[in-house]
Amino acid sequence: MTDMSEKAKWYVVHTYSGHEKKVQANIEKLVENRGMQDVIQEVTVPTEEVVEVKNGKKKVKEKKKFPGYVMVKMIITDESWYLVRNTRGVTGFVGPGSKPIPLSDDEVRNMGVQEALPQTDLTAGDSVKVTSGPFEDFMGTVDNINLEKRKLKVFVSMFGRETLVELDFEQVEKL
Repeated sequence: MTDMSEKAKWYVVHTYSGHEKKVQANIEKLVENRGMQDVIQEVTVPTEEVVEVKNGKKKVKEKKKFPGYVMVKMIITDESWYLVRNTRGVTGFVGPGSKPIPLSDDEVRNMGVQEALPQTDLTAGDSVKVTSGPFEDFMGTVDNINLEKRKLKVFVSMFGRETLVELDFEQVEKL
């Protein structure tokens, strides 16, 4: 599964204006029905909150950042391309001809598509073993966890005293 998510890239799909949420729901339904969750992993319509003042009252409304577009995180295969391209309301992928071009990581960040935060079963105070890197085979205690950066701080015992080190999630295993 991790190999598949490594290859998945964000693509922009053009839709009829006003049909973005419908297209998102249709793609998600087709993916679920066909069991293609590992190929088409996420479908989103980037939105932002806007404050409007009407009759002296402030209202917070959710507004589409890019009307007429839907973002899809997927691995391009003939089947996944066909499924998205032929979803009702989709007019095509953004790219030359009918060839979809993936967004760069910077473009994804700038467009406001939030990557799903990684899940971890670790909590502060858990005992862990470092499995790779310069502190491999050291035992330690988790001090804190930063999901956004995918890092955690661990106290390891070195030269008879506790030292705080920053590690990636993949470098430790829970004891």
